Amino acid sequence: MSLPTFEKKRLIGLIAVLSFGLTSLFAVIVPGPLEALIPATFIAGFFLLIPLVAVLGEDFPLVAADDPDADASTESATTAERPVAELRERYASGEIDESEFERRLDRLLATEDLDERFDRIDADRGGGSRERDLELE
Repeated sequence: MSLPTFEKKRLIGLIAVLSFGLTSLFAVIVPGPLEALIPATFIAGFFLLIPLVAVLGEDFPLVAADDPDADASTESATTAERPVAELRERYASGEIDESEFERRLDRLLATEDLDERFDRIDADRGGGSRERDLELE
């Protein structure tokens, strides 16, 4: 069984909240002989774990790898293929006939072509999304 992984910022926040909460809990509940747990909990959380996570980053066992390019490409591929996959499933299950499948597939592909054209236009103009909105109106 593998350990759960978190984003770096989320793990640092989780450690901070748990350290503060446990320190407060120990200050209220722990009897006299175990009072050493109070500063030990605070020091372990704020002065050991948080700097370790900050310095080690992805090398720390609980930190997930930050690869925004992989996430974006996977997400865009799934959003682009989802309507086509859904259409194929409906055709395979017999909900729509072959002519309806082809008509809808052509419409989807034409829409994707338009999106790509608008993205290229935005890139050429410096990413002016306001100009694209005005063109569409």
